[in-house]
Amino acid sequence: MKLRNTIRLIGLLVLGSLTACTDGFEDLNTDPNRPKEITPGVMLGQLQYRIVNSTVSASRNFTHELMQVDAPRASAGGGGLHRYVVNPGAGVWNNFYGYLTDIEDIYKIADRLGENNYKAIALVYKSWAYSILTDLYGDVPYSQAIQAESGVFKPGFDKQKDIYGQVLKDLETANKLFDETKALTYAGDMVFNANAVSGGKNPGVLKWKKFANSLRLRLLLRLSKRDGELPIREQITALLNDPTGQPTMSGTADDAIFRYPGTFPYYNPYYNARQVDWRDGNYFTKFFLDKLNADNDPRRTAWCLPVVVNGINQFVGIESGYPTNLEYAVGRNSSYTDALKTLPQLGVMMPYAEVEFIKAELALKGYPTEKTAHAHYEAGIAASMTQWGVTLPQGFLQQPGIAYNATAPVEKQLEQVMLQKYYAYFFVDYQAWFEKRRTGYPVLPRGAGIPAENAFPVRVPYPTYLQSLNPEGLAAAVKAMGGDDSNIRVWWDR
Repeated sequence: MKLRNTIRLIGLLVLGSLTACTDGFEDLNTDPNRPKEITPGVMLGQLQYRIVNSTVSASRNFTHELMQVDAPRASAGGGGLHRYVVNPGAGVWNNFYGYLTDIEDIYKIADRLGENNYKAIALVYKSWAYSILTDLYGDVPYSQAIQAESGVFKPGFDKQKDIYGQVLKDLETANKLFDETKALTYAGDMVFNANAVSGGKNPGVLKWKKFANSLRLRLLLRLSKRDGELPIREQITALLNDPTGQPTMSGTADDAIFRYPGTFPYYNPYYNARQVDWRDGNYFTKFFLDKLNADNDPRRTAWCLPVVVNGINQFVGIESGYPTNLEYAVGRNSSYTDALKTLPQLGVMMPYAEVEFIKAELALKGYPTEKTAHAHYEAGIAASMTQWGVTLPQGFLQQPGIAYNATAPVEKQLEQVMLQKYYAYFFVDYQAWFEKRRTGYPVLPRGAGIPAENAFPVRVPYPTYLQSLNPEGLAAAVKAMGGDDSNIRVWWDR
C-alpha cells in the first residue's frame, strides 16, 4: 500500500512539473494564420481543386485514348485502351470515395452551422461524384459508404437504379436549398466565386443552381431508356417547363469550370509535365483530326500542335488500335499544345455547350426546349468555340459537314448532334464514353490491331483488392451485375 501511494505521489509531482513547464505553451505556439475551427469554406476550395484534377487526368489518360481522341506512339504487347482492353479501375475508386468523405464532412458541418448554400454545393458534388462512379462500375457502395467511423468497413453495393433515384432527389433538394440572397459565410468557392452578395443577389449561387439543374438534365437524359422504372420523361418536362424555378445554364459565363489561378498550390495538373510525357508519348488520331481539318475548325489551334510536312504546317493524326508491331516516330504527328499545360479553363466539369447539345437531342424527341434542334446545335458549337477562346469563323455553321440537316431522319440528325457533342467533351472526364455507350455515337473506326474477341468496352471492372477487403459485398454485386468484366452493361444501358 505504501509503495502504491509513493508511486501515485511521484506521478502527481511529474504531472505538476509538466503542467508548470508548459504553462502558456499553447498561447506561444498558436499559428495566427491557422483556422481555429474547421468550416465548410476551409474544406471547399481544396476539394474543388483535388476532385477536378482527378477528372482532368481521367479524360486525358482514359477517355481520350478509348474514344480515339489520341493514341500512344508505341503500344506493344496487345493491350491498351485503344485496343479495347480495360483493366480493373482502382485509382478513381480510391480517389472518389476519399472525396466523398470530404463532401460528407462539408455537408454535416454546414448543416450544424445552418449554412444551406454549402449544403447544396455538397449535394451537387456528391451527385456528380456518384454519377461518375456508378456509370463507370454499375452497382457501387452508396447507402452504407463513408461510414467507417460507425464501424461499417464492408459496405454493401447499391443497385444503380437506387443510386440514381437518390442522386436525382439530391439535385432537386440542392436546387431548393440554394439562396441567391446570401453569401457563402466562410467563402472558399473557387468555381463560381459565390463568396459575396452584390446588389442584394449572389450571382455565383445562381450559377451553382444552374449547374445543379443542368447536371440533373444530363443524368435524366442518360436514363431515358429506363423511363417508367423512374419518372424520367415527367422530370425532364417539369424541369424544362420551369426555367425560373429550375434554371439551367444559359451562356458560357455559366460554364462549370474550375479555373486554375496558376498560384501555389492551385496549378493546372500538367503545369510541370515533361515534353516526353505531355506530347511525345501520345498523338491525336486521324479520326479526331480529319474532321477538324475538313471543317477548318479553329479549335485545332487551341488543342493541337501542328507539324511541318513538306514545308507546310499541318495537323496530322495517327491510327488508333494499330497492330502491335507498329511504332510512330517522335515529332512526326500532332499532339497537345503546351498552352494547355497552363490553361486556366482546363478544369471542366460541365460546359454550357453540353447543355445546348442535350437540348438539341431533347428537341428531336419532342420535349419543350423553346428552340429547334437546329438552333440548339448551332448554339452548342458556338459555345464550345467561346469556351476554348477561339472565334467562330463567318459562315462556319453553313459549310458542308457542319450545316445542320433538319430534313434528315431523326437518327441522322442525332448522329450529327452527337459528333459535335463529342468535340465539346474535350477534357470532360468520362462523358464522351458514357454518351457513346448510350447512343452509339460517334461511330468510331475499328483499328486493324484490335483482336477480334475485344468488344468495345461498356464498363470498368471492380478493383481487384475488393476481393480481400470486401469479398461479401463484391460477390453480391458481381452476381447482381451478371459478371465483372468490361462487357457487362450497367442498368441504364441494358
